[in-house]
Amino acid sequence: MKKTLILIAILLGYHGYSQNKLDGYIETGLKNNEIIKQHNFDINKSMYALKEAHSLFYPSVSLNANYTKADGGRTIDIPIGDMLNPVYSTLNQLTNSNAFPALQNQSVLINPDNFYDARIHTTMPLLNFEIIYNKRIKKQQNSLQIIELEIYKRELVKEIKIAYYKYLQSKEGIKIYEEALKLVKENQRVNQSLFKNEKINRTAVLRSDNEVIRIEANLETAKQASNNAKSYFNFLINQKLDTEIETDYQNELLPTTMVSENTHNREELAKLGIVKELNGSVSKLTESYWFPKLSAFADFGFQDFDFEVNKDSRYYFAGVGLEWNIFSGNKNKFKLKQVAKDTQKINSQIDNVKQQLLLQFQVTQNNLKSALEQFNADKNQKESARKYNEDITKLYKEGQAIYIELLDAQNQWVNAQLNTNIALYNSWIAYAELERANATFTLNQ
Repeated sequence: MKKTLILIAILLGYHGYSQNKLDGYIETGLKNNEIIKQHNFDINKSMYALKEAHSLFYPSVSLNANYTKADGGRTIDIPIGDMLNPVYSTLNQLTNSNAFPALQNQSVLINPDNFYDARIHTTMPLLNFEIIYNKRIKKQQNSLQIIELEIYKRELVKEIKIAYYKYLQSKEGIKIYEEALKLVKENQRVNQSLFKNEKINRTAVLRSDNEVIRIEANLETAKQASNNAKSYFNFLINQKLDTEIETDYQNELLPTTMVSENTHNREELAKLGIVKELNGSVSKLTESYWFPKLSAFADFGFQDFDFEVNKDSRYYFAGVGLEWNIFSGNKNKFKLKQVAKDTQKINSQIDNVKQQLLLQFQVTQNNLKSALEQFNADKNQKESARKYNEDITKLYKEGQAIYIELLDAQNQWVNAQLNTNIALYNSWIAYAELERANATFTLNQ
């Protein structure tokens, strides 16, 4: 570990940059990214679902009204005449009058004719465990959405950092090729002058011309690669693809949080923990089948014929309802067994993910160490190549070295610069991957 920190210090002494620009771009990416916006929509939706589940505890009130017009159909026969006419006849004889007329038997329609019924209907659950566990499940689902958003944010931060480092890597590569182009063009000029003075043959001139063409092609390739890196970076932070990227080179210390393992705080484990709790709530919801459901209801309204409204039209009707499932063919028993198997599966997943996250941390940490070692080696080789190129250039100008030797020295110098540049930003990329594996980047909530 001490050696790793020494290599970091060497890295910082060579070429560092300020995190201020990058932090600003990360903030922009987290704010503008469309996938994050979609996740926020899902979170808001789950929050409303939670509020909906909570509203089930409150009374439900509705206005119900109906009017019926009927004719025909089933009737109820009432033998009023058969029952009262003999009595009325006897009374008429006793009173020597017709005060008691004969009555006809009545036939009343079962369906009420010209009848209205308007009422306020209120229901309220008094005891319902399904509602209780349903609310708990909705709350856990909302927490799950939030955790999934955090996971995506961390992945996005890593991608933004890597894209930024690759853009810096491409820009530095362009600078190296531009300097190399100046070098080979100078060689071309010198060789043409020497050829005119008949001090070298035409082969050296042709070779220097080819070198100019080769470096120009490499420079163009580097520029296109840089444009692609810029477009991808702007895509990640949801900017126009051709937006210029601001960079700020400074010597700043690299964070050292990667030396301490922190995988137990990964959101992936928290997500599985919530999934386990959610599965437990589903089990409780299934078990609630065995508990009774108790609810109350009340109707307050008016009903009468011919739209009459008076004190006799008013009525109320209230009561309590009980529902208790006794037997369902062991359906819920088998559901509980399924939930129990899901719980075992989740426990296995948690153990497996813990090992995966720990492995990811160790691999990325080793990759960072390797990248720093590679940078250190390339940096030393770059210094040797620089000195070697200066010596051969001096000898070539003095006529003590051939052009092939000069060309080899210059190619070694250019390649050493490119390799050092690649190793430098590969170290930053490896750090970004380690930071992601260790969940050490602080997300602003």
